[in-house]
Amino acid sequence: MTSQTLIGNAALVTGAARRIGREIALELAAAGSDITLTYRSSKAEAEETLQLIQQLGRRAATVECDVRSEPSVRSAIAASIDLHGHLDVLVNNAAIYESASLDQLSLEQWDAVFETNARGPFLVAREALPHLRASRGRIINIGSLGGLRAWPGHAHYCASKAALHMLTEAMAKSFAPEVAVNCVAPGWIEFDEDKGQSATLRFAAKTPMQRNGTAKDVAEAVVFFASTSNFITGQVLVVDGGLGL
Repeated sequence: MTSQTLIGNAALVTGAARRIGREIALELAAAGSDITLTYRSSKAEAEETLQLIQQLGRRAATVECDVRSEPSVRSAIAASIDLHGHLDVLVNNAAIYESASLDQLSLEQWDAVFETNARGPFLVAREALPHLRASRGRIINIGSLGGLRAWPGHAHYCASKAALHMLTEAMAKSFAPEVAVNCVAPGWIEFDEDKGQSATLRFAAKTPMQRNGTAKDVAEAVVFFASTSNFITGQVLVVDGGLGL
């Protein structure tokens, strides 16, 4: 069981309705944090996640939010503050993952990925910053091994995550000393629907730890950054079982 190191904290997790975002919200709640979780279109899954958090005894709310939109982001931050009164942890998780051949990539595809994966974290962090400065809080961005290694079938995704890694370092310098900013960069993460598939088996065989990552592996790294010394800042922590070595 996760140690309750975040009792009294309030966290906002973007894109927390399902998959990695859901696990991050649950792990933060298990550590004692109250949660605001945002979603864009997965309302039913967001409500399921909300119920799971409430079963852990934490205060929580769902907020519809398009991280590409300034008014939507401002509204989500305001709703979180109205509920909890303060903000201690921001997790920028909302993202788009897409496969596309670079030589056939459309401008619309490129822009859509960058709008969510790079501009979104900038907008949310900027709007949350006054509250995080007041609480001497934390920002944790969810990057990717793809931001460190070139994946030819995912050039726009890789470039957007590399931008997020650099944005993490820029935020760490700009928002110090009040706010610590770090990044968790997952490798291949396996979900129930992936079990037994050829790609899943292939990546597990290539990974030194001889398994694929789980959403819980990522969530535990987020809780580490949320609860550790604020002297740790500007770091990109790769959670990939050694896949990128």
